[in-house]
Amino acid sequence: MHKISFQPFIIGVAGGSGSGKSTVSQQVLASFGADMVSVVMQDDYYCDQTHLTPEVRRQQNYDHPQAFDWPLLVQHVQALRNGEAIEMPEYDFTIDNRSNRTIPVKPAPVIVIEGLFALYDPDLNDMMSLKIFVDTASDIRFIRRMQRDITERARSVESVVNQYLETVRPMHKQFIEPTKRNADIIIPHGANGPAVDMITTKVSSVIGQLKRP
Repeated sequence: MHKISFQPFIIGVAGGSGSGKSTVSQQVLASFGADMVSVVMQDDYYCDQTHLTPEVRRQQNYDHPQAFDWPLLVQHVQALRNGEAIEMPEYDFTIDNRSNRTIPVKPAPVIVIEGLFALYDPDLNDMMSLKIFVDTASDIRFIRRMQRDITERARSVESVVNQYLETVRPMHKQFIEPTKRNADIIIPHGANGPAVDMITTKVSSVIGQLKRP
């Protein structure tokens, strides 16, 4: 076990489905590299549903906070914070369940937690040094979600629309939108360049301080 002598700089990146969270996270990762930044994807912490039939799995509300395995997510972030590597679960959206594989994530000076509810849990919020909410117009988010679900998750147009109307939209208003109050920074119009530049400048400053003797 490799213990670290400093407290990692933990960033939470939240926002609605299709808001541009991944763009922010990936730009931070690309700017500093995998040795400096590790990313924890909340999407991979959906609850294990092996005990449910495929038909029942498809009917679950995946946009409600209770759809996530919070104890495991908090435990893993705490482990990374303590300098311990984790085996992040891998979620397979084509079968609505975890796959039998895991994704190794090593501790790093900067930890990014990305997800719909990244700013929802008080325990996670307490561990974060910077909390970001990516705010994007609902029509843009819907279009992006539809394109993603059809191309990457083998979904039909009808199923995407029905899910959006039945759960995505109401859950966003009830649970995700209010987490903006927890944010230190709200990025308007999605992952716009100036806002991301400001974030990477802050991260660069943090990394620079860690490298000082």
